[in-house]
Amino acid sequence: MKRTAVNPWGWSIKLGYNQAEVLDGATRQVICAGQTAVDDAGNPQHIGDMRAQISLALDNLETVLKEAGMTLGNVVKLGVYATDVDEALKNFDLMGMRFGAHHVAPPMTLLGATRLAIPGLLFEIEATACA
Repeated sequence: MKRTAVNPWGWSIKLGYNQAEVLDGATRQVICAGQTAVDDAGNPQHIGDMRAQISLALDNLETVLKEAGMTLGNVVKLGVYATDVDEALKNFDLMGMRFGAHHVAPPMTLLGATRLAIPGLLFEIEATACA
């Protein structure tokens, strides 16, 4: 699969994502449900700690992708939900480290939410991946 970034403006690159990507040659697609900071039994972890929740949600996303034969490098679209957008953005260096290691900056939307499905969760990330 070949990815071509589309960025008519440069500001989003500074925030770690492309405005769009053209995908050529993709043959498989995986749609991931929102991943949060839960353990293997679905119990919320790191209550009140946005940074730790982002890290665990990314771990869980990587686990789902691995099970599907993909990595964060295959992610082509992200939807991110946070109960405190400002606090999430303070910790977005984690996103840059994890996706940057794969040399990708998937198009992304970040939305504020009053709460997530399970009380105590602060951050959720859903992804579409292609290979």
